[in-house]
Amino acid sequence: MIQMTDTVGDILFLGAGVVALLTALTIFGEAMRLRVPDNQINPVLETFMQRVHSWWAMVVLLALAVLSGMFGVILLFAFASFAALREFLTFAYKRQADHLSLALAFFVILPLQYLFVGLGWTGLFTVFIPVYAFLLLPIVSALRGDPSRFLARVAETQWGLMICVFCISHVPALITIDMPGYADRSVLLLVFFALVVQLGDLIEYFAGRRIGKRRIAPGLSPKTLEGMICGVASAVVIGGLLAWITPFGVLGAAAMAGLASVTGMFGNLVFAAIKRDRGLKDWSHLIPGQGGFLDQLDSVIFAAPVFYHVSRLIWS
Repeated sequence: MIQMTDTVGDILFLGAGVVALLTALTIFGEAMRLRVPDNQINPVLETFMQRVHSWWAMVVLLALAVLSGMFGVILLFAFASFAALREFLTFAYKRQADHLSLALAFFVILPLQYLFVGLGWTGLFTVFIPVYAFLLLPIVSALRGDPSRFLARVAETQWGLMICVFCISHVPALITIDMPGYADRSVLLLVFFALVVQLGDLIEYFAGRRIGKRRIAPGLSPKTLEGMICGVASAVVIGGLLAWITPFGVLGAAAMAGLASVTGMFGNLVFAAIKRDRGLKDWSHLIPGQGGFLDQLDSVIFAAPVFYHVSRLIWS
C-alpha cells in the first residue's frame, strides 16, 4: 500500500494537473476537428491528436511507476530501453558473427546498466557502456573472424547501446542524485524533466505546423525555427511554474527546462536524419500513427544525460 507523504501528495497533485491539461488539449483538438469540412482530414491536427492520445498512456504508465518507487521506475525504463534497442538494431546491418555481441547487449549489458543505476553506483554506470561495452563488443565480434563491414556493424551496435540504454538510463538515474534537503523528493525531478521535455515537444510540433515558416534543416525535418522558439519558451514557462518541485529555484528551473527542451529538440533532429538514412518514416508501428518507442523518446534520449549531469554538477 502506498504511504501518503508530502512527495506522494505532490505527485498526485501534479498528476491531476496533467490530466486537466490533457483533457483541455483533447477538447481543443476535438473542437478544431469540428471546424474541418466533412469528408476532409487535417493531417497536422490528426497527428497532434494522436500525440495527445499517446501522452495519456505515457502519463498513466509514468505515474504508476513513480508511485511504486525506484523499482517501478527502473523496470519501466529498462523495458523501454529493451524495446528501443530492438527497434534500432532491427534496421542495423548485422551478420552471424554479431549474434553473440547482440545477445550480450540485450541480456547482459542492458540489465547491468540498470542494476548499477538502481544501486546508485554513479562512477560505474556513467562509464560502463561508453568505455567497457565500447571495448568489449568489438572484441567479441572480431573473435568470430568476419571482417565484412566490421566497423559499420560494430558502430551501429555501439550507437544503439548509447542512445537506447545509456542515455535512457539517465532518466531513472535522476532519482539517485543526492541534493541537500531534497533526498526524499528526488523522484519529483524525474517528473519535472518528463513534463518540460514532452510538453515543450508537443507545443513545438503544433506551433511549427501552424505558424512555422523557416525550417531548421530543409529536406530533413519539418521542424521550424518558429516552432522551436515556441516550444522552448513554453518549456521555460512550464519549468518556472514547476520550480516548487525542484531544488533549482524559479530561474534555475526555467533555465534547466529550456536546456532540456532545446537539447531534446536537436535530438529529435538527429533521429530524423537516421530515419532518412534508413528510409524509414517510423521506427515501428507500436502506436498507430506515432511509431514506436524511439519515436516517442527521441527528445528524452538526448536531453536526459545533459539534464542529469548539469543537475548533479551544479546542485548535488
